[in-house]
Amino acid sequence: MTPPTAAVPTATYRLQLQPDFTFADAEAVVPHLAALGVSHLHLSPVLQAAPGSTHGYDVVDHTRISAELGGEDGLRALSRTARAHGLGLVLDTVPNHMAVPAPEYLSRPLWSVLREGSDSPYARWFDIDWAALDGKLLMPVLGAPLDEVLGRLRVEDDKALGEPVLRYYDHAFPLRSGTEELPLRELLDAQWYRLAHWREARTELNYRRFFTISDLIAVRVEDPEVFDATHAKILELLRDGVVDGLRIDHPDGLADPAGYLRRLAAATGGRWTVVEKILGHDERLPADWACAGTTGYDSLDRVDGLFADPAGVERITAGYADFTGQDADRGGEWAPTARRAAYKIVTRDLAAEVSRLGRTAARALPDQDPAVLRRAIRELLVRLPVYRPYVVPGEDAPAEAVTMLETAAREAGVPGAAEIRDLALGADARFAVRFAQVASALHAKAVEDTAFYRWYPLLPLNEVGRDPAYPTTTPEEFHAFCARLQRDWPATGTVLSTHDTKRSADVRARLAAISEHPALWRSWLRRESDHLRSYFTRAGIPLVDRHAEYLAWQYAVVFCSYGAEDVVAATLLKSEREAGLRTSWTEQDPAYEKRLDTFTRELITGPTYYATADISRAIEAPSQVNRLGAVLLHLTMPGVPDIYQGDEHPQLLLVDPDNRRPYRPEDRRTSGPDGPKELVTTTALLLRREHPGWFGPEATYEPLHATGPAAAHCVAFVRTGRSITAVTRLSHGLEQAGGWRDTELALPPGDWTDRLTGTHHRGTVPVADLFATHPVALLTS
Repeated sequence: MTPPTAAVPTATYRLQLQPDFTFADAEAVVPHLAALGVSHLHLSPVLQAAPGSTHGYDVVDHTRISAELGGEDGLRALSRTARAHGLGLVLDTVPNHMAVPAPEYLSRPLWSVLREGSDSPYARWFDIDWAALDGKLLMPVLGAPLDEVLGRLRVEDDKALGEPVLRYYDHAFPLRSGTEELPLRELLDAQWYRLAHWREARTELNYRRFFTISDLIAVRVEDPEVFDATHAKILELLRDGVVDGLRIDHPDGLADPAGYLRRLAAATGGRWTVVEKILGHDERLPADWACAGTTGYDSLDRVDGLFADPAGVERITAGYADFTGQDADRGGEWAPTARRAAYKIVTRDLAAEVSRLGRTAARALPDQDPAVLRRAIRELLVRLPVYRPYVVPGEDAPAEAVTMLETAAREAGVPGAAEIRDLALGADARFAVRFAQVASALHAKAVEDTAFYRWYPLLPLNEVGRDPAYPTTTPEEFHAFCARLQRDWPATGTVLSTHDTKRSADVRARLAAISEHPALWRSWLRRESDHLRSYFTRAGIPLVDRHAEYLAWQYAVVFCSYGAEDVVAATLLKSEREAGLRTSWTEQDPAYEKRLDTFTRELITGPTYYATADISRAIEAPSQVNRLGAVLLHLTMPGVPDIYQGDEHPQLLLVDPDNRRPYRPEDRRTSGPDGPKELVTTTALLLRREHPGWFGPEATYEPLHATGPAAAHCVAFVRTGRSITAVTRLSHGLEQAGGWRDTELALPPGDWTDRLTGTHHRGTVPVADLFATHPVALLTS
């Protein structure tokens, strides 16, 4: 194999591999992607995953490449084809967890632990509290309590294994030596595991997992032996030149993210690596992390914020509260909603994790009441404003962690808060590590997976990496952010859409345009809601409450003309289950869900479809401006842009599974003609590949400031003195104020050519001339 094509990619292109889109399928699109201008393909996880996995994050075997994707031969063939077209590969890597598959023997490490308990050589792989269940591992796989499903359990010979197993539907469990002939009840009691109803995971689970997903068991990569075993294949692919760089999934779940990254950098020789670290708005990536930066949700936040009108967001938020009438902490206001969601998760979904923390705290503080300690743990956890503190036992706690935990303890104001604060800051090593890991799970589940589905005046504010408390970005804030990236993390990743975003960039661009029409949105929504309710009542169609209706109208504005009723209905159902206010994943309300489905489909496809015409016309032009502006900023700002599959074209995608469909360039849900977005994308990517030094780690970033009455509507900057990006923002407000008028942009000395139009510019240019053809410009000297 030839050496890696580049130490730092110029741009990556994310492909979602799955049984319906394999290495061979990826090979077939390599010529198209090479022509697009990217330097690397960014592949979703490739190690052997659970059967039928459509995402790859449920690894069962770290030593093999997925057979369903084409095996190692298929991956190496893809790499050769990519290299022949000048492309490298970046792999998504999952160090935090692996699958609890069915049948369980598909995971050799887990199978060994189930057979041998804590004496298994693989017991060190997993973070199991053996004392909690008298040396047994809870397996919450039963569809009902054990007594009710006992007849479904049976011992049988497994031909594939050549030994007897305990069978429950697709599950298979090993039998402890000498127990095969015991009566069923005695046999169950004799194992190193305890089979339980899946609901018992909430309170009894004694292994660390990914968030609240019990069939993803966490892995202790902080153990050097476990690290070596789980990373050997990936490191082999790097050494062989098959792969060039890595994306690290969910580093916040690890015991010591900084230590893990140091070990990984040493093992890879410092290959380009980015981490899926979701930063709080004012949070900084720890300076001692041995990586190139994040996967880019922080850049998504700043770019999206530029295209939301601050005054409009404020008025829309007030109108949303009036329209829905929701209680403040049930979706009426952001902060109370987020806090209530955190309490719900920490007391219910993560009850087992909090109990384990409580046991650890009680051992460290034997004179304290365990109930008092558990309450203090919960009160501190819900007050952490970011994913987690980064405390390494034996080292001084970072100042940020000290401040954050001291503030949380003071605000909690409950007995035991100060003691828990000290434990979390390192007074007890085990507690400090586990507290941080639970904190990250709580933040993700409470904010992104609950509160974001309860409070939604304007959906673009509720995106991974965004904080609704900071809904907008000023040009000055954007420039400061970019300057900091170029100084501190110049090879970081940047994104607009990913496999985890709740709405694709084009959906968000369209909805963000509503922020420029707050009065129209409010009056239109009231009028059409009244018409809708009157029509539904006459037609005998069931209604939903105004909170769910408000959400449905936002999707209707985007999707009414695209025949996407199935996707929208599925998204609304997922939203309501995640919110947990009227139905949920574990306590479903079938009658409500049927009513919601009927309502949504009728709204998207029925006579009410025509009701969206007014608002759709109003936001059409601003949404195109938003779309092109976001794309050009993303592709030319500091960092390495990652383009999500299909996003070189207009693309309307909703949350998983919609946004994880197999990549088919010819089969996409578009929001308009391809021309301008594809032109901007290809032009910018080819420029980056042609002149990597203008945009890479050694490049520079300098803001350009327009002058004149509409200066705030232009965002512009220079890269390395050779490339100028200029985009339009808040275009409806610009039009209402009379357009650009005498607004000008002073270009650096020299002759400049717009790569999008071929137009030449020099000196101080009227901004109206700069944007005569497109609302964006990409100039080179």
